[in-house]
Amino acid sequence: MEDKIEITIAYYTQKGKNIIDTVNTKNNLTPDEIIHYGEEMAAIEYKLTALEIAKEN
Repeated sequence: MEDKIEITIAYYTQKGKNIIDTVNTKNNLTPDEIIHYGEEMAAIEYKLTALEIAKEN
């Protein structure tokens, strides 16, 4: 079970890095795009937190 959690943590970590890279490379983000990427990052961070807690238990 721990292997699946580790794989999932790595997946969501990479997904978060991809979003950050996308935001950092764009010069002309609209407010709607900023909100969208922020919501995606919030969801990813929530999932990562839950996975870390599950890993500890």
